[in-house]
Amino acid sequence: MSTRNAIKAVLILLAASLTWAQSNELPQGPVQAKVTTACTECHESRIIVQQRLSKAAWTKEVDKMIKWGAFVDPADRDGFIDYLSANFSADKAPYVAPKTGAQKGK
Repeated sequence: MSTRNAIKAVLILLAASLTWAQSNELPQGPVQAKVTTACTECHESRIIVQQRLSKAAWTKEVDKMIKWGAFVDPADRDGFIDYLSANFSADKAPYVAPKTGAQKGK
């Protein structure tokens, strides 16, 4: 592979990763930054974005993650649950993964 082709490949991968990162950002909200920080210590945000859970299920999920070591200030726990259940509730439309460059042409 020539240097020019290698550079092109790296740029394409970089653009794809930036697109992926943007498409999986958590929605704006009062505790978005804290949720992002606490949750993405262990997994990608797309794990959250894909979920459609009730408030009771988000409560169990947040409590489980805290037990597993997620740092959530006790004063923020209810805010996490409210944020997640408002943005990723069971009544929201199912998650649809963004198409990759290869899929867009189909």
